[in-house]
Amino acid sequence: MSEAGGGRGCGSVVPQRAPWSLVATTAALCLVTATSVWTAGAAPMSREEKQKLGNQVLEMFDHAYGNYMEHAYPADELMPLTCRGRVRGQEPSRGDVDDALGKFSLTLIDSLDTLVVLNKTKEFEDAVRKVLSDVNLDNDVVVSVFETNIRVLGGLLGGHSLAIMLREKGEHMQWYSDELLQMATQLGYKLLPAFNTTSGLPYPRINLKFGIRKPEARTGTETDTCTACAGTLILEFAALSRFTGAAVFEEYARKALDFLWEKRQRSSNLVGVTINIHTGDWVRKDSGVGAGIDSYYEYLLKAYVLLGDDSFLERFNTHYDAIMRYISQPPLLLDVHIHKPMLNARTWMDALLAFFPGLQVLKGDIRPAIETHEMLYQVIKKHNFLPEAFTTDFRVHWAQHPLRPEFAESTYFLYKATGDPYYLEVGKTLIENLNKYARVPCGFAAMKDVRTGSHEDRMDSFFLAEMFKYLYLLFADKEDIIFDIEDYIFTTEAHLLPLWLSTTNQSTSKKNTTSEYIELDDSNFDWTCPNTQILFPNDPLYAQSIREPLKNVVDKSCPRGIIRVEESFRSGAKPPLRARDFMATNPEHLEILKKMGAASSVDAEDGLRFMQEMIELSSQQQKEQQLPPRAVQIVSHPFFGRVVLTAGPAQFGLDLAKHKETRGFVASSTPYNGCSELTNPEAVMGKIALIQRGQCMFAEKARNIQNAGAIGGIVIDDNEGSSSDTAPLFQMAGDGKDTDDIRIPMLFLFSKEGSIILDALREYEAVEVLLSDKAKDRDPDMESEEQPFSESDSQNQSTEQLALGPREVGSVDQEPPGESSANAPPESAPAAAADEAAGVSPPEQNSDPLEHHEPTSLDGECTDLDNQLQEQSETEEDSNPNVSWGKKDQPIDSILADWSEDIEAFEMMEKDEL
Repeated sequence: MSEAGGGRGCGSVVPQRAPWSLVATTAALCLVTATSVWTAGAAPMSREEKQKLGNQVLEMFDHAYGNYMEHAYPADELMPLTCRGRVRGQEPSRGDVDDALGKFSLTLIDSLDTLVVLNKTKEFEDAVRKVLSDVNLDNDVVVSVFETNIRVLGGLLGGHSLAIMLREKGEHMQWYSDELLQMATQLGYKLLPAFNTTSGLPYPRINLKFGIRKPEARTGTETDTCTACAGTLILEFAALSRFTGAAVFEEYARKALDFLWEKRQRSSNLVGVTINIHTGDWVRKDSGVGAGIDSYYEYLLKAYVLLGDDSFLERFNTHYDAIMRYISQPPLLLDVHIHKPMLNARTWMDALLAFFPGLQVLKGDIRPAIETHEMLYQVIKKHNFLPEAFTTDFRVHWAQHPLRPEFAESTYFLYKATGDPYYLEVGKTLIENLNKYARVPCGFAAMKDVRTGSHEDRMDSFFLAEMFKYLYLLFADKEDIIFDIEDYIFTTEAHLLPLWLSTTNQSTSKKNTTSEYIELDDSNFDWTCPNTQILFPNDPLYAQSIREPLKNVVDKSCPRGIIRVEESFRSGAKPPLRARDFMATNPEHLEILKKMGAASSVDAEDGLRFMQEMIELSSQQQKEQQLPPRAVQIVSHPFFGRVVLTAGPAQFGLDLAKHKETRGFVASSTPYNGCSELTNPEAVMGKIALIQRGQCMFAEKARNIQNAGAIGGIVIDDNEGSSSDTAPLFQMAGDGKDTDDIRIPMLFLFSKEGSIILDALREYEAVEVLLSDKAKDRDPDMESEEQPFSESDSQNQSTEQLALGPREVGSVDQEPPGESSANAPPESAPAAAADEAAGVSPPEQNSDPLEHHEPTSLDGECTDLDNQLQEQSETEEDSNPNVSWGKKDQPIDSILADWSEDIEAFEMMEKDEL
């Protein structure tokens, strides 16, 4: 792009030293009056309230950081439910999630510059001394190159940046002699062997001690990596080169970015999710702005800011044009196929895309940023947190929430750019939800399921590195921060790198050249500063006018942009056949199916879309056959409802989704296995009995404790160390007999969750719990008065679960070793009630996507909207009427056979991890 096409962005840092506000608040500084315009349209928050909320953020950080240092350090992360450190190899493996852990006190390093931003200089100095004395970077452990770069290398560089700033001020860190930079350099050299590929793309993992491909390294055989994994290195590696003068780091990171750029799909200018590091072939050909790609785009724009290389801006603008052309369907951002960008690759979105409105602010494209941010906020208001994935009609797709900070990040940047106090209220909501639903006595616990409110025993390091930093800065005035935040750029992990690096130790190597640059619509670059358009009309209600149509987008109206109308249908032709509308007995529908994939490229795209929707309908039906998870909430002192455990349901007994929750004190049964008449009926009378799994049927245990007078039962797994963190929950089946005589609720806890209740019972004697379908709100007054909390109305829950890594999407479609799950409803044929040692039977999978489907709104088209909304508000479940698909005819079989490759491709896309 020529400079006349829009010129440098506000983030230009070459050659003079430009403040970070020229980057972080692109829109605001492009139009100096923006803040006053926004403020006029909304009631400002008082200085006192902002200070109060800022102090609340400080207290929350102290609670999280203090518990990590007291109960977990020097482990990598805190396990806030069991109040101990997570050490790699000492806890059950969580798969790729654990690749972030390297036995290098991850949370401490990731929190270094947060301490300075929060004006905790004494704690920062102590933390730096601990890192220098205790942290070992030479461990025999295989770690993610991506995670180690953004968290550890970035954390060390961010800590070094602020350490030298404090040293220059003359009050703190006078003893500091660049030791953190020396550690960062050591780590940088340990990561370099990962780049030993023909393409220059790094291996996804490396052994800190032995490197790559040696027998003792236990890594180096991988062939694929995600685009973000290879494209999110340039800021940290270039900063390391600029700090040290060793150009090799910046050169390797540039080469990886160059290769990704060359491998983009030339007709769409999009990149895929996963690429072969040796051949450069795209393994996953879907493209979006969420998991697997997200920070690649972020680092192109920020590399231009930090390094002053115009080619990075040209590349970003080229990609951004493609994103807005194909992926952006305001307010949604939906993945597409790189070769067929008019074809959506899925009908759900993942939580990591919440960073994108913030990036659009840096770009200066405010309107779509406001729209997407508002849509995400409405989802949060519905579920308290942003689910890891949600559908285009805003149902929960994956229910986990590991306390991700991306939405807070975008909220901060939108406020900085606009000055609109609305975003302060959004931040206030985030604070309230964290304290109300995620806070536990030993820190903050991730949400296992946003629908039930159950917790997961994890507090990722990025929670301290990013969440508290952005929330504090949101409410802080300039005088509240001890240094000028505008002199720094944020990495994707919110670590701070000084902008003066742009003119320090510049590489003598040739700058990037953007080959085969394609002329784009100039209007795309009008939003790059110096701006050729007015970002905000002279209307104090402009932002509100953008947000208002989206206020009820989740609950009361169809989201705009969900249905993509192809250009070929503008002439008035019939819209494409959707899977949910298909009837096997309709001759017209069968004729349409026959044409798909044969008549034209448009028909081929319709066929691919139709098959994708059919597969998702089938998957949805299988998920909806399962009973949803339940919640065990400890409500007595000192927990007060703050600890919520994920529990498996039973196919017999009281259904907690249809009846009021059960509340009572717990007591261990004797015998503990509950397989015979209880010898301590007086102990369990009127209480919730704790019984151990094994030696007899679940239903037999339930009858024995019910006969003893128990009001409920909790079965605790006898497999020591089992946990819902590493194994999907299953349902307790009956015994093949009539179980209508069982009238009490029965729930199942894995060993780890059960031990939390048992430990509490040993320590506090009287432990009261609540068995429910969804955790109840905690009463803030309850903690001071030590009285039972007030219960709010419960909401019925949906039926899906999720396991996601720190930056990755994962699958939970597996069963724990030796276990299987049962999901046949009680009114169906008797479930295969195997002995408890064998668990419960797996759900019967219906592999035919055309039989017995309930139509599911996959792309937001609304029919009979008022009736649907009324049902949804009452049940929180899908509001579509049952439709019998009938028997499929032979012609459909032949058509499906022709599409077998497409079906396999879509199934692989659904199962693959991003």
